[in-house]
Amino acid sequence: MFDFFRRHTRVLQFLLLLLIVPSFVVFGIQGYDKFSEGKDEVAKVDGQGITRGEWDQAHRAQVERLRAQMPNVDVKQFDTPAVRQRVLDDLVRQRVLFAASRDLHLIPTDERLKRLFETDPQFAGFRNADGTVRKELLAAQGMNSQQFAARLSQDMALNQVLTGVGGTALAPNAVARAAVDAFYQRRDVRVQTFAAKDYLPKVQASDADLQAYYDDPAHAARLLSPESVSFEYLVLDLPTVARGISVPEDDLRKYYTENATRYEQPQERRARHILIKAEAGASADVKAKAKARADALLADVRKNPAGFADIARASSEDPGSAKQGGDLDWFGRGAMVKAFEDVAFTLKKGEISGVVASDFGFHILQLEDLRGGDKRSFESVKAEIEAEVRKSLAQKRYAEVAEQFSNLVEQEDTLQPVADKLKLTVQRAERFTRTFKAEAGSVLANPKVVEAAFLPDNLRNKRNALAVEIGANQLMSLRITEHLPARKQALAEVREQVKSGVLQAKSAKAARDEGAAKLAQWKTQPAAAGTLPAAVTLSRVKTQNLPRAVVEAVLKAKADALPAWVGVDLGDEGYAVAVIEKVLPADMADTGSLDKAREQYTQLWSQAESEAYYAALRKRYKAVVLDSAKAVTSAEEAAPSTAASK
Repeated sequence: MFDFFRRHTRVLQFLLLLLIVPSFVVFGIQGYDKFSEGKDEVAKVDGQGITRGEWDQAHRAQVERLRAQMPNVDVKQFDTPAVRQRVLDDLVRQRVLFAASRDLHLIPTDERLKRLFETDPQFAGFRNADGTVRKELLAAQGMNSQQFAARLSQDMALNQVLTGVGGTALAPNAVARAAVDAFYQRRDVRVQTFAAKDYLPKVQASDADLQAYYDDPAHAARLLSPESVSFEYLVLDLPTVARGISVPEDDLRKYYTENATRYEQPQERRARHILIKAEAGASADVKAKAKARADALLADVRKNPAGFADIARASSEDPGSAKQGGDLDWFGRGAMVKAFEDVAFTLKKGEISGVVASDFGFHILQLEDLRGGDKRSFESVKAEIEAEVRKSLAQKRYAEVAEQFSNLVEQEDTLQPVADKLKLTVQRAERFTRTFKAEAGSVLANPKVVEAAFLPDNLRNKRNALAVEIGANQLMSLRITEHLPARKQALAEVREQVKSGVLQAKSAKAARDEGAAKLAQWKTQPAAAGTLPAAVTLSRVKTQNLPRAVVEAVLKAKADALPAWVGVDLGDEGYAVAVIEKVLPADMADTGSLDKAREQYTQLWSQAESEAYYAALRKRYKAVVLDSAKAVTSAEEAAPSTAASK
């Protein structure tokens, strides 16, 4: 119901679907009855363990799904302690809901499964015209009909566990209106901001201040130099293969001869015509009269060819050209009806045709001029032909050279022998980081290059990396020459950065101190606050361009006694003091219709009740995450660069 939820309803529905209807990509129905026992457990549900192997498998499956959905995404961003923890939480949730569905006897019957599959629109893509399942689609996902039915059964069973609670949430008008009014309430407020930037000229940074800031563990992450590598690399692509192909001139001349029409300039003609109309559907009598008139005009123009334009102006029934003496301007092949074109392109300059019949009637043509039709010489197109033939041959040869490239980089210790054999150029990248900003179109901008550059095996061995396909007909291999782990830079290297941080912190503190002092004074002496800016009406919809922290603090503050004073710490931005002078009810223009607000409120309430019920089920089935899992995530947080490279 709130503004965020209004704008992101589809997102919330998707998240709710993930919570209520998990996707069982790791466990079959039998997997819940025969949990692995004993070894390396990271969680327990209903006395049964979840092993580290199951956890790892679920995490890999999720990464692969995301990779399939977003081929260009850097999957390393999903290999973090936070993501792994969410995967484990999902596994625990699945186990809890399965235990509940088993005890509540919610496993659907075969008849119900069949009815759902045949009627639910979300399965339309999986159904044949006769209602049977499309086995080829299931096979593409590694399933057969029985596995698909088992998964659908699991989804339905687990969905019902929470639907019984979440699907019954109610939001009467009075409750919805109260909730809407509370969230969209408006307040008249005056706000004085103490901006940290205004205090920068008043603060100084001593050497002791710089050292203290540098030594503070809270700032350590800001002072790290990013992990970087230097490497040499080779790229094999179609242009490279094409450069190694030579084409004899005789072959080029043969190609030129076989494709002669491609090198001819299209011929154009300029003609005049006289048209006597006779539509295709006209009667024979009408056509005969039109033909007779055209024959008479033909006799006239043959007697006086120089008067063709005058006769066309006087007698032609073509409204588009008659006023121009029948002039049709320049035209090429395909611009006129076929019968007209066939005659026009056989006439010589100045020649007059006979009577030509078309679907429009009867024409008499006079060719005014012609141009084009010249053939480009072999010498003028030789380079163009050679590039085209090379490209064609390179496409045929690329697969062979690509296999040779892949084998060589794996066999050799360095890239230079590969470059020598395949006539490639070894290129180099220096101080390459995970966030390296490469020029547009550079291979170094490809996420797969980043992945290969920081792959642990490549960092450790400093041998040629396996060839990676970074684009269509494009392979790359690299070899690490230097690896610099992330390190805390010396104070001398980051002195200006540290100084900026000290001055920012001191100016923010000065702003907070003065703001807090003014707040204390104005609370006891309201008259002293007469210089505050004019009052504005504030709500979560109309923020009046004030910082979000100020808006939330003002709207959450108790307003039992007015005026009510609020101090807001804006962090590095400074401080703000606000005085609430009036409380106003919600403007329904901000909230939309009450029906829509109630619907959104019901969704949120349903989600809250579902989560509360799930929390109760966790207790009932004694779901716990063991210390072994916590130790793994803690270790990964302590060494983020290692975790991100797995």
